[in-house]
Amino acid sequence: MECGSSSCERFKLYDQLELHEFQDRFVVRSVEFPNRGFSINRGDGDIEPLNCDTCFGSATKVSTIYGVAGTIRLVAGVYMLVITSRKEVGNFLGFPVFQVTSMKFVPCDQALKRSTSQEKKDEAYFLTLLKIVETTPGLYYSYQTDITLNLQRRCKFAEGWAAKPLWKQADPRFVWNKNLMVELIEFKLDEFIIPVLQGSFQAVQLKLKESPVQLTLISRRCTRRLGTRLWRRGANLEGDTANFIETEQLVEHEGFKASLLQIRGSIPLLWEQIVDLSYKPHLQIVNHEKSSEVVERHFFDLAQRYGETIAVDLTEKHGEEGQLSAAFAAEMQKLPNARYVPFDFHHVCGSSKFENLQLLYDKISEDFENQGYLLIDPEGNILQEQRGIIRSNCIDCLDRTNVTQSFLAQKSLTKQLQRIGVLGSDECFTKFNEDYTKFRSLWAEQGDEISLEYAGTHALKGDLVRYGKLTFSGVIKDGMSAITRYYLNNFHDGVRQDAIDLICGLYSINKHGPSPFQLNGFESLSYLPVASALVVGGLTITSLTLQQGMNAGRNAQQFMSSVLWAGVTAGVMAVVKANGRQFCSRPRLCSLR
Repeated sequence: MECGSSSCERFKLYDQLELHEFQDRFVVRSVEFPNRGFSINRGDGDIEPLNCDTCFGSATKVSTIYGVAGTIRLVAGVYMLVITSRKEVGNFLGFPVFQVTSMKFVPCDQALKRSTSQEKKDEAYFLTLLKIVETTPGLYYSYQTDITLNLQRRCKFAEGWAAKPLWKQADPRFVWNKNLMVELIEFKLDEFIIPVLQGSFQAVQLKLKESPVQLTLISRRCTRRLGTRLWRRGANLEGDTANFIETEQLVEHEGFKASLLQIRGSIPLLWEQIVDLSYKPHLQIVNHEKSSEVVERHFFDLAQRYGETIAVDLTEKHGEEGQLSAAFAAEMQKLPNARYVPFDFHHVCGSSKFENLQLLYDKISEDFENQGYLLIDPEGNILQEQRGIIRSNCIDCLDRTNVTQSFLAQKSLTKQLQRIGVLGSDECFTKFNEDYTKFRSLWAEQGDEISLEYAGTHALKGDLVRYGKLTFSGVIKDGMSAITRYYLNNFHDGVRQDAIDLICGLYSINKHGPSPFQLNGFESLSYLPVASALVVGGLTITSLTLQQGMNAGRNAQQFMSSVLWAGVTAGVMAVVKANGRQFCSRPRLCSLR
């Protein structure tokens, strides 16, 4: 078993690769084993494994790559996603983990020459989506072990499991490039198939009382309802929720391993919050006959995977958030095997009273401690298992959620360190200032990374995690992040959502179907430039006519001109506000559900 000292052979990916470019094909081969690799035809994208007799002549270009994330077929061509740079960020259970720092799509697009005009236009737009995919943040992988599986699940597998190809070991919920690996799997190129995780990987070395402790924090972002902050809300009809993330805090000390799992995810109802240029778009619950079934499916899945679930709802209990929270509470009353705990974070903790989370802990401490954590001794024996899970949510499942999860993680960490003998029974981890600072930084960095993936900015309230209080610089940073979120949500995330839906396979390209990018009517207006130009232009002309009127002694003609332009500007602003959704960047490939 993975938990013990297994002597079975372990599967390993090729970690040194070369990309050879020829006139008619690309060839990917192992540096260590030059006869192992595959070619991909530049005309039709067909893949062919290499054999001993394969010869293509002299390559026009040879470059080093660090992995192949997969392939995708668009309207006219096939594109291969390769990892062009990486950095080692730590280890998971003793095996090196790497972060993707750059990647690119290699085009096998000679077929584009024979495409129609519309196909070329569509291909060009799809290529802009691939450019967005190339900048995807928070991607991690390992050549020697799968990092999508938490330690407790790994311990359930039989001896010999680690000898299987990594893509077979992986939890498909957390494989970011699952859709891209299909053709590589078809041709049995197991040594080249890298399961890539999106989320966060943070590691730090603690030195409590001169005892070295390795602390690792790994968050796994689910791909079932992947998307951007305002274009992926709530749940789909299958019960999959937006921004669903499994976070594992792993402690290693002198052969002992302790693991705590927590999860977060959007409120599992059918609801949406469509961007419309307002700072806080209206939140709307979608009335559907299967709403109760959606909640039931979601929590049944959690029970099967994690055991008893405690749903900690951190939303406000008034206004639109309160309506959503009340609907959630009503549905939770129908479920016999899940506990619902409401906690209005903003009301109880405000903007700086981080310590008031103790009130939440007092409510759930008995259940939380009974759920426990996974603990494995140096011989690989499981001393105890985690028997349940805390599921936290706010509206975005980012800021309030991260603060709360870090608080619970700190509580559990103290218990774990006491159990394995690093701390005495009366000692608390938070009293060791240097190590506690490292712990808080670990969680703050993780919160920022997850927020970047969903909202496009660093997390708000990060100072509560990092310092236990808000700072002036933190308030300024939060303000800038809030403004950036507004801009991205309204004028960029629709396109980013299309890129996500394309790469995850939620949108299937139909070469013979209508173009998804042919716009009709008012929506064909260019959203940001038109809205900005009309409003700014009107305000500028109004200002100029007022100034000229003042310089000319406020004559009636200048005054009427100023009034006219002010009226035109107000009218334009009213039109923009009334049609706010049309001026925003909207996804075009898939529906919200």
